[in-house]
Amino acid sequence: MKLAYLGPPGTYSEQAALEVEGAVLMPFGTISAAVRAAEDGAADAAVVPVENSLEGAVTQTVDILIHHTELRIRQEIVLPIHHSLLTQPGVGPRDVSVIYSHPQALAQCRAYVARNLPGAEPVASLSTAAAVSDMQNSDRPAAAISSERAAELFGVDATDRNIEDVRNNRTRFVMLAPRDTPRSGHDKTSICFDFREDAAGILHGALGELATRNINMIKIESRPDRRSLGRYVFLLDIEGHREDGIVSAALNGIRARATMFKVLGSYPRAR
Repeated sequence: MKLAYLGPPGTYSEQAALEVEGAVLMPFGTISAAVRAAEDGAADAAVVPVENSLEGAVTQTVDILIHHTELRIRQEIVLPIHHSLLTQPGVGPRDVSVIYSHPQALAQCRAYVARNLPGAEPVASLSTAAAVSDMQNSDRPAAAISSERAAELFGVDATDRNIEDVRNNRTRFVMLAPRDTPRSGHDKTSICFDFREDAAGILHGALGELATRNINMIKIESRPDRRSLGRYVFLLDIEGHREDGIVSAALNGIRARATMFKVLGSYPRAR
């Protein structure tokens, strides 16, 4: 399998992709580029981050799933995320004037940075691995928040380890491919939908399709529909596979109530 991921090597997306045994890894500079590679056939699938336990949804991935791709979620991979502080040679934490990382990593270490690098300006990088290059090329005393693997790959030292504000920091990645996965008996299904009209109880009615069939809803969230202020797309994760009889009936019930309805994929739950 040729597997696209958010690169360069050293990102947490690469760590997730390495969980797929036997895959040939192909780094891309952005999430959208990795997804396009799977759409165009340059790769068989793409691994991208979709949710973090501290910061919530990775909105770029979620919006791509809703609006811009027909790829389906084939697999989910959940990784513990431990950030390290990397610095230029001879630069101490109190000397740092700029700190680079992906916006999610900067947010996950917000309290640490405020406490230990009070004079540092946070600057967004395309990825946690790209942050190391940004640090090395900076003309100011700089640091980066990245992984220990990135430190090894780029030949820099980790000044401090496990600097995330909450120790139970996990990121959920999804593998996107042209087809999702057959039933395994331990599945979940992701869907999204919206409504043309707003009315009292309209979401309650849709969710009732699950409740009356005793289907457990694992997660619900919303995203702006991009058409008008105050209109939203709802995203749900539910237990079961789309081909299970009661799940299929519930999905058909929601589809009948919704304006836009999309199955994002059925796949085995990460253990």
